[in-house]
Amino acid sequence: MISIETFRKLALSFPNATEEPHFEKTSFRIKKKIFATFDEKNNHAVLKLTEIDQSVFCASSEKIFYPIPNKWGKQGWTIVELSRVRPEMFEDALIRSYETVASQKR
Repeated sequence: MISIETFRKLALSFPNATEEPHFEKTSFRIKKKIFATFDEKNNHAVLKLTEIDQSVFCASSEKIFYPIPNKWGKQGWTIVELSRVRPEMFEDALIRSYETVASQKR
């Protein structure tokens, strides 16, 4: 299980990453753009992945990684069940999410 403390430590370890509120969630950003959110109520994260990364993570475990069921999911936004994900898999997905957003032009 990934706790908010672990999530925060990982997310804020990236260069220029910041933590800010996002409605009822906690968001982690680079260049003012969200690369991850933490939903404490539902104990899940949402990460911004490329279509390819999203398909790879979702194929590896449909009960841990799955697209948000709307247009945001089609843009790479992916739910991660924090009570089920292995720490090393979560860290890999979070790195990919950060890199995806950090490489976008403003």
